[in-house]
Amino acid sequence: MSDSIQIVLTALGALLVLFAIRVPIAVALGIVSFLGIAYVRGFGAAWGALKTAPYEFGAHWSLSAVPMFLLMGAAAFRGGLTSSLFEAMRVWFGRLPGGLAIATNMASAVFAAASGSSVASSAAMARIAVPEMLKSNYSPALATGVVAASGTLGALIPPSIIFVIYGWYTQTSIGTLLIAGIIPGLLTAGCYGLLVLIIALWKPEMAPRDTRVSSLGEKMRVLGSIWPVPVLIVAVIGSIYTGVATATEAAALGAVSAILLCAVRGTLTRQSLREMIGDTVGALGSIFFIALGASLLTRFLALSGFPTYMMMMSQGADLSPLMIILALVVVYLILGAFLDPIGIMLVTLPILLPLFRAADLDMIWMGVIVVKMIEIGMLTPPVGLNVFVVKAALGERVALGTIFKGVSWFLMAEIVIMTLIIAFPGLTLWLPELMSR
Repeated sequence: MSDSIQIVLTALGALLVLFAIRVPIAVALGIVSFLGIAYVRGFGAAWGALKTAPYEFGAHWSLSAVPMFLLMGAAAFRGGLTSSLFEAMRVWFGRLPGGLAIATNMASAVFAAASGSSVASSAAMARIAVPEMLKSNYSPALATGVVAASGTLGALIPPSIIFVIYGWYTQTSIGTLLIAGIIPGLLTAGCYGLLVLIIALWKPEMAPRDTRVSSLGEKMRVLGSIWPVPVLIVAVIGSIYTGVATATEAAALGAVSAILLCAVRGTLTRQSLREMIGDTVGALGSIFFIALGASLLTRFLALSGFPTYMMMMSQGADLSPLMIILALVVVYLILGAFLDPIGIMLVTLPILLPLFRAADLDMIWMGVIVVKMIEIGMLTPPVGLNVFVVKAALGERVALGTIFKGVSWFLMAEIVIMTLIIAFPGLTLWLPELMSR
């Protein structure tokens, strides 16, 4: 093993130590990468990388979709476009066993397609749906678990910021990735809904039926109240799928459409616009610095020859594609318990990407698997991001342990979902193949 590879392994170990002591991901990546480049090529090269990386990263055209999707989500949330989703889903699905929880799951899926934010979806549904379920004597674990779990759909159902960043890093078509997430996202939402139905039939006391009866007229009226959401979804996904717009252009179209829809509904004010821009800038700043640190890490690994070393190791060990995927699952389960979603992906991709390429794995399929594992990491203890978002939204009304208990049922459902996605790549690749015809 060469000195360069030894220093890489030492640097990766140092990264894990810095993460363990809660050093911000961007700072840890920047420090370790800078010192690594300085060791391999000298301080001059390290300073040069530090000076040029921000421009090279920021000037990448495909990443323009990130602020646009963030602005679209902020507009949908702050402009009240999604405020009636839960009520609409309750009217349509509330009479089913576990109907309020199923309605929450469906509303979260639609919210994800309008905002692309797991955190925003979980926070909104925690404030709207959980009190309604608790008032109807739902189990607190089920009520909070379904909100935390279904909130993760924002990472998979387009528009997805994580897919945009994955596409930028792996040089994969972002539009194709976004379309590839549709069926796995719907599969996840469907499995979650089926799980709630089974729990409600098995233990009815955990999810009492909603006794309110809604007429067909009321059901149609409530659909009329959420008309901006399907318009927004069709504007973004439809323009990508038909080839009318690239992912970046569709993101801009989505942002403009969301703001115009807020104006039509009369919810666009100076205050709401200020909040939209503030939310966008804050989220973008966090993503930018993490991605910048990851860009430096990639340069350090490339200069050290680590990607070539990993490819030679994988070929020498004769690792099968399934073994590589299972290794990915284990790594993401461990890191997902401690790091934020984008941080996990950008820390691991420089290491995993050579393995994907050596095994000739489809990068679209692997992108969906990576994002699915990121979703699962947002639910796993001790630091499941979505669990803490729900806890913060509810305060002391529900204990943290109760939320993790509720989430555990949905983690069992994820075993089934991941098995299907890995065993049947067509679930991921069918829509992209149709789009390319």
